[in-house]
Amino acid sequence: MTRAPKVQADNYGIIVAGGGFAGGALALALAKLAPSGCRVALVDTAPRQAETKDDARGLALSAAAKTLLDAVGLWSVLEPDAQVIESIEITDSPLNASLRPHFLGFDEEMSGGAPRAYLVEAGALLRAISNAVASEEQIDMFAPDSVETFETDAFGVGAHLGSGKTLRAPLLVAADGKRSRLRERAGIKCIGWSYPQRGIVVTVGHERAHHGKAVQHFLPAGPFAILPLKGNRSSIVWTEDEAKAEALMAQSDAAFLAELARRFGHRLGHITLEGPKQSFPLAFQMARSFVGNRLALIGDAAHVVHPLAGQGLNIGLRDVAALTETIVDTLRLGLDIGSATALERYQRWRRFDSAFSGTVMDGLNRLFSNDSAPLRAIRDLGLGLVDRAPGIKRFLVREAAGATGDVPRLMKGEAL
Repeated sequence: MTRAPKVQADNYGIIVAGGGFAGGALALALAKLAPSGCRVALVDTAPRQAETKDDARGLALSAAAKTLLDAVGLWSVLEPDAQVIESIEITDSPLNASLRPHFLGFDEEMSGGAPRAYLVEAGALLRAISNAVASEEQIDMFAPDSVETFETDAFGVGAHLGSGKTLRAPLLVAADGKRSRLRERAGIKCIGWSYPQRGIVVTVGHERAHHGKAVQHFLPAGPFAILPLKGNRSSIVWTEDEAKAEALMAQSDAAFLAELARRFGHRLGHITLEGPKQSFPLAFQMARSFVGNRLALIGDAAHVVHPLAGQGLNIGLRDVAALTETIVDTLRLGLDIGSATALERYQRWRRFDSAFSGTVMDGLNRLFSNDSAPLRAIRDLGLGLVDRAPGIKRFLVREAAGATGDVPRLMKGEAL
């Protein structure tokens, strides 16, 4: 254990490094819900209130994640442009198949009662978080800035910023992404691997209405998802072989659109590009520990999963809800939020759940991302059996809605 820095330090209730989806949501949750006096220092490398760049991603939000966003005051901003997912269809076929037979669908299971899932645009969510943070009196924003080093003692953590400032708090939270500098400085190793695939995301417009239907085509190179957005628009999440993906990104828009149309199909009519196309590497990564000495990891700093089922953001927001509940409960007891006892509660809560979800996504990607006819026959038999099992389908919908397992109170609409 090292000594705390012998320099003038600004004191806070908690320091959050990273102002993206997870870090921003955590800062807002603690500012609004923690006992009075818990001021939040939010440190982010992006300039304060910077204009968010166009982000081609459509983000799937579970009903539980929506409940959390509602609790921190973000849902009212997002709701007008959020698209309810009314139904889901899953197919499995070669790329050149003349027909893509329906093997598994969720229509009745998604209808009736409150919506189970929504689609929002990444840029809209980032803007909502940025604006809410800027107007929250309990949050002090340090941006553009970064936590370069930190030191701990029995009473707290001293975080040294690139600007030369030093902040002090009982707990430091790493929400600084999959290449987390803080995770590395804490000596926390990761288990993981890269996939021989890249993800391509783009927004398309189409002639006919999607009626809120999300479609997942399992193609030999990887899943191709059509996710409904407001209006006659859809977000495409396209997994492709690395070399093919790089070639696609280098093509003209017309050539790229022609390749996209081969996978998109004709049910929604003529399609057009409605935004920039973006590409990113795909990987699985899980931190061996979600906590260190007065340090907690959330979001991509803790785990990165394949985008196959669009659950990455939802898993990260579960981290936010669980850590918020742990901190608030600990503060109300007058105890130390950076203690090993408090952090171990968070770790037990989140690590197994995150590892299980990531492993399932990895297994499905490996099972479906191939052109083996015998494997396809087995897969399709399994999908067909599930389609005829209402109980299993209801469970899967509840799982996607974030309603299974040890759900944090903030994701159940319960007060802390």
